[in-house]
Amino acid sequence: MKNPQRTMPIGIIGSLLICTVLYVAVSAVLTGMVPYTDLNVTDPVAYALQVINQDWVAGIVSLGAVVGMITVILVMSYGATRLIFAMGRDGLLPKVLAEINPKYKTPVKNTWIFAVIVAIISGLVPLNKLAELVNIGTLLAFMMVSIGIIFLRKNKSIQARGFKVPFYPVLPIVSFLLCAFLISRLSVHTWILCGIWFVIGLIVYFAYGRNHSELLKK
Repeated sequence: MKNPQRTMPIGIIGSLLICTVLYVAVSAVLTGMVPYTDLNVTDPVAYALQVINQDWVAGIVSLGAVVGMITVILVMSYGATRLIFAMGRDGLLPKVLAEINPKYKTPVKNTWIFAVIVAIISGLVPLNKLAELVNIGTLLAFMMVSIGIIFLRKNKSIQARGFKVPFYPVLPIVSFLLCAFLISRLSVHTWILCGIWFVIGLIVYFAYGRNHSELLKK
């Protein structure tokens, strides 16, 4: 890739803009087909097509949605296992989670442990609750990134590497507030479960990770 510092932001922002336009266009078409009050379902596109008696198209859309969800699950699983690997390598989690398979050069043990835990949770927790937990976790991560940008901009060593954010500090603050607003729309049960997970994370950090972190030893 030539000049990634320039092309990567253009690619990411361009993809987001295209997706946003497509989402808005699809939403406009759906609300023209069916009253928006009837679209609070898990499959609004397929539902709207069924209302206008296009069942075969609805079936194709539903199949595409299933395939799309599988790819999203795979990508999220890949990212999560690599995140756990990085935390294990640093010592925040047990070192076994950072072990690499000598043949495939991937964290196989880490991946199996993560897959088993995810399979158990997905088999016991209702899908709508899982979706809300994923949403609140993602939004909290975005909030941390948004507010972290403000502190990173003050780090001169990072500035020297060309760390830039357009419309600073307005954009990070607006991003933080919008994520907070979306979180406020989630159910109380989601807040409680997220709080429980947060407490468990703090316990793991202070009981194990803080004492074994390679970064804190430097």
